[in-house]
Amino acid sequence: MSGSLRLGCLLLLAVGLGACAAAPPPVPPPTAAPAPPPVVAPPPGLPPSALDALVAGHRERAATAEQAGRLRAALDEWKIALTLAPRDAQALEGRRRVEAKIEQGVGDQMRLGRAALQKGDQLEARRRFLAALALDPASAAAFQALQSEVKEVRFVNYTVKPGDTLGAIADRYYGDRSRSEVIWETNQLPPNPRLAAGTVLKIPEIPGVPFVNPENRPRPPAEAVVARPEPPAREAPSREAPSREPAREAPPQETTEINPLLVTAKEALDRGEFQVALADVDRLLGGNAQNVDGVELKKQILYGLGKTQLGQRRYDDSIQTLGQLAKLAPNYQDSGTLLRRAKEQAVQVHYRQGLELYQRERLEDAIAQWRAVLDLDPQHANAKRNLVRAEAQLKLLQQRQQPKK
Repeated sequence: MSGSLRLGCLLLLAVGLGACAAAPPPVPPPTAAPAPPPVVAPPPGLPPSALDALVAGHRERAATAEQAGRLRAALDEWKIALTLAPRDAQALEGRRRVEAKIEQGVGDQMRLGRAALQKGDQLEARRRFLAALALDPASAAAFQALQSEVKEVRFVNYTVKPGDTLGAIADRYYGDRSRSEVIWETNQLPPNPRLAAGTVLKIPEIPGVPFVNPENRPRPPAEAVVARPEPPAREAPSREAPSREPAREAPPQETTEINPLLVTAKEALDRGEFQVALADVDRLLGGNAQNVDGVELKKQILYGLGKTQLGQRRYDDSIQTLGQLAKLAPNYQDSGTLLRRAKEQAVQVHYRQGLELYQRERLEDAIAQWRAVLDLDPQHANAKRNLVRAEAQLKLLQQRQQPKK
């Protein structure tokens, strides 16, 4: 009996232990999932199709300018395209290609200019260095060469007479008909030109090749022309009135001293090379700020350059150029109207670029564009509102990125 009782107790104990082992462990209460960060929606900007069309327009203008050899204009268009679409592969390649062409062109012109200096051809050297400066207005080497290495070339004016040819004129001044190419190049004449009577040509003085007739040589700037007094008339041997011989007419003077910087600046202006013309006239005025012809020519250059930049949609450059003209001559032609138009267009461009940059979450760049808008138009309400919003979001992002202490 006691054995059966003991066995029963053992069986009950085993069943109880098995039940305890099979019971599942307690499940902890569920915790709440973290809330997702708030999503800030960008403001409505230009649709992708409009942005693509804008970039494509600048690509097309860049390609056209590059094909025409206007490398500076092409580079500006590629840069604008990259401002709108910084990762645009075609614009990146175009900018790299044009910059390489400009660098090569500047190097070629500098080498040709120095070779001309070694030959003593100051006129050719000057032309080459000016061409390098036209490709890259910031070229310190070209500017230094023009300032210190090239000697100023003096000219005389010659008025074409009926039947004149370049060969005959070259023979008259240089004693060598083959020097007609120098006159042709100096005056930028077309191939095989027909000289019209009355045309004024510039005859440059070639170093090492003196003019055949000394009277034709240009006078140095420091040389003063002093009229020689006529000798006193001799007394007549008799009391009769002395016979007066007819006065001999002085030979016509064809030499006129002109400043070569003024000449080259006018030539560059006529060719539309405004930067070259401006560099020359600034050098001229640097030596004599009160030169009336130089001041008047600078007004013409600044007006033409600012108007051209406006037509090329380089609004910021146009504002800067026309602003210089406003300081020099506030009421010059319609420069005030052109300046207002450039500012209006620049406001639209900077505001639109700010929207595009904001849409791509480039807040700092967008802020810079809207500040540029307010510099031109302090009352632009949309730019003010967008600037406040972008600055607030940028501050919030910077605070989130700071490491927690």
